Amino acid sequence: MLAIRLQRTGRKGHAQYRVIVQDAHRSPKSGKIVAQVGHYNPHSKATVIDKEKVSFYLNNGAQPSDRIVKMLVSEGVTLPSWVKSATIKERKIRNTEKLRRNRSTEPVEANENIEEVTADAAEEVAKVVEEQPSATEPSEENSSEKTQPSADTESDSETAATTEVAAEETVKADEKTA
Repeated sequence: MLAIRLQRTGRKGHAQYRVIVQDAHRSPKSGKIVAQVGHYNPHSKATVIDKEKVSFYLNNGAQPSDRIVKMLVSEGVTLPSWVKSATIKERKIRNTEKLRRNRSTEPVEANENIEEVTADAAEEVAKVVEEQPSATEPSEENSSEKTQPSADTESDSETAATTEVAAEETVKADEKTA
């Protein structure tokens, strides 16, 4: 029994196909074909088929593949009544809520919230700037802070002393274990 099918040619990543008539028990890569009746370029969608040869092999019982049936119908070749046309499969979309066309318009609302937040932040910054004394006006508070030692420097010296004591204790513990 003969089959009309596609045989892949072309380099890697750039396929081109021959439309061949071949023994149905052989694979298309075997190279042993009865006849080459056309070719197909999937990149440019160009199809060239010898309609006389195809109709001759179809009338003598050659079985076309599903893809070849579609190509022959689009080329206008009359098919025998026993040739089954490819059925259109119904596809079911699983997660329709994830499709872009079904997404809600929440991001637009989020942008409005961002504008409100930035406006609120700008108001808060303006209040803080108004509350702080300007750098050009000397004030009594600023001069008293410079003369008195700050509590931060005292706490820094205390933490430094505690870390030195802790380091000495770990050294002594290591000497005892050794």
